[in-house]
Parts: sequence; C-alpha cells; structure tokens
Amino acid sequence: MNSVKTVLLLGVMSGLLLAGGEMFGGRHGLYIALALAVAMNFFGYFFSDRMALAMYSAQPVTPQENPEVYSRVFPIVQSLTQRMGLPMPKLWLIADPSPNAFATGRNPEHASVAFTAGVLQLMNDQELEGVVAHELGHVKNRDILTSSVAATLAAAITVLARMAFWFGGRDDDERRNPWAGLIMLILAPIAAMLIQMAISRTREYAADETSAHVTHNPNELISALGKLESYSKRIPMQDVNPATAHLFIIQPFGNTGGGMTRLFSTHPSTEDRIARLEAMRGNS
Repeated sequence: MNSVKTVLLLGVMSGLLLAGGEMFGGRHGLYIALALAVAMNFFGYFFSDRMALAMYSAQPVTPQENPEVYSRVFPIVQSLTQRMGLPMPKLWLIADPSPNAFATGRNPEHASVAFTAGVLQLMNDQELEGVVAHELGHVKNRDILTSSVAATLAAAITVLARMAFWFGGRDDDERRNPWAGLIMLILAPIAAMLIQMAISRTREYAADETSAHVTHNPNELISALGKLESYSKRIPMQDVNPATAHLFIIQPFGNTGGGMTRLFSTHPSTEDRIARLEAMRGNS
C-alpha cells in the first residue's frame, strides 16, 4: 500500500510541476519542468534518505566511529531486527542535544536509523528500545520511502515556488504576470505541508503500535514519549528543515501550541499517542 502511495505522490507532484512549468514558462517552461520531474523522481527514489541525513550532518555509528554509542545502540537494534525479521539498518548519530530520532531509506534492505545525542542521553535502555522499535516499525511498515520522498518533494516545492516568484510568470505570447508568482509563493508551502500531514499522522500511530507489540511492553514507549514531549519543548532542535519535520518521532520544533497550530502539525498530539498505547496496555 505504501508503494502505491509513493507512486501516486510522485505522479501527482510531477503533474503539478508540469502544469506549473507550462503556466509560468509556456512550452519552454513545460520542457524544463519535464526535465526537473524526471530528475526529481530519480533523486527522490534513490537519494532522498541521503539528503535527509546530510541535512543534519549525521555521522555513522560503527565500532570505528562513535564506538561508545555503537556499543550501547547496536545490541538493542540487533535484538529488535531479529525479532521483527528485518535486516540490520545503518545507524547514524546527529550531534544535537534535543532528543529525537528518525528512520529513512527506500526499503528495509537500504534503511537507516538516526539518533540525536540528546535522545541517547535522556533515555534509559528500556525507553531507547521503545524508540528504536518505533523507528523500525516505520521500516517494517514500509513507509520510510514515502516519508523520505515527501521530504524531498516538500523541499522541492518550496524552492520552485521561490523560483516561480522571481523568474516565472511568462507565457509564450503574454507578458509576465507577477500575481501568478506571488500566488505560487503562498500556495506551494501549503501544498508541501499538506503532503507531510497526509503521510505522517497515521503512520506514527501504526509505528507506535508496532513498538508496543514487538517489545511486549507499551510502557517503554509511553515513558519515552512523555520524556520526548517534555524535553523537546525545553530544547528544540536547531536548524530544522521544515520539509523533514515529519520524519522525526516527535515534532522537532518544540512547543507548537494548540488550536489551529495543532491542526496543521505534521504529528498527532503526544497525549493522543500515549492514550492509545495505554489502551493497548489495558487490553493486554
């Protein structure tokens, strides 16, 4: 199902890109948009995970690089992958004091799990297992490609909107229309946000449930989410690209408030997620 989502996502965005190219540049713009669509689809499938990791200067976690982190994290990840029937993912460390984590990659055979320094400092081993199981849930549910591609597309939409504003709006036979570029500049980030929202909320619930089932202990993730909610507000991540916000286990911007702000959040509320896990605990 997630493979179908990815194909549809790429198809819709390619169509929008072609339509926008023709609108702002006529036939010449259509040809440019076609080339960009082909490049975007290729890059989105094969390199979106590398882009996400590079954005946060993630460093490999191996016995040679970051050996202390490796000695703690590797046994937890190895145990969970064996239980879940998954290949061992590549492990990465992000030097940020804010607690968070994300999984990325195009399939389980090419998956990566990244941890911030903050989440490793904050969590005990049981809570860290709950977090890792959640991220591996994204891998097992095969939604890591969809989320990685969405991050790439959201970034591309924002960049293209700015290009349309400054350079677009010229038809073959008509003068430049500055209002078209301005509308694109306003609507494109909204479209990017809607892409993130559409693929993010339900997948977080599903990964939470996977974590609870695999660990046989919802309390691990319940405790971890409680800490993440509290500490991520005190220490929000620095230099977060909004296009990748939906990748993380919890909203990386810190306190997002309520009301309309919560409505447009890329994540369901932590209170709702904990409530669902507590209901699973009560039914077990």
